[in-house]
Amino acid sequence: MADDEAQGFQAGQSGLIVRVPEAEPLVRAWRDRLDPSARAGVPAHVTVLFPFLDASRIDDAVCAEIGEVLARHRSFEARFERCGRFPGVLYLAPEPDTGFRQLTEAIVARWPEHPPFGGQFADPVPHLTIAQSQAEATVDQAEADLRTGLPVVAQISSVDLLVHDGTRWRWRASFPMRRRGGAV
Repeated sequence: MADDEAQGFQAGQSGLIVRVPEAEPLVRAWRDRLDPSARAGVPAHVTVLFPFLDASRIDDAVCAEIGEVLARHRSFEARFERCGRFPGVLYLAPEPDTGFRQLTEAIVARWPEHPPFGGQFADPVPHLTIAQSQAEATVDQAEADLRTGLPVVAQISSVDLLVHDGTRWRWRASFPMRRRGGAV
């Protein structure tokens, strides 16, 4: 998810993410230092959809719908083999990124009034943010360090719903995907 300080997150905002715990040993120190969302409680992740519904609109029925949408998708493996950059952002790039794109497309198909990143980008690129709005030399140092620990291989099997409480992001629910080879 995006930078708390730059985005002005407010209580009640929510987002759907794929946690990538396999990346934590490599990225945690850099994210804690260079990504304000990490300090606000967001783990290493790839965003599926942000912003999502206001927390006041998320009830058991909405959670059931999210679960139904995501259960149609098989779990998959993602490899993070390289770093990438957007203006002001250093990230790890998942390969392939198709599974992440399909998750986003499925959620947006159900809730089209909530485009990824508020519709800021025509083609949102799946990524795991490491640094935001940092000095170029610092980002270069982080990237050089991260490259020594790549690749990171992750098993993607669920999507988490996070809600901002006005100060921090908090876990609200997890939605499992279908196991590889599992029936529809």
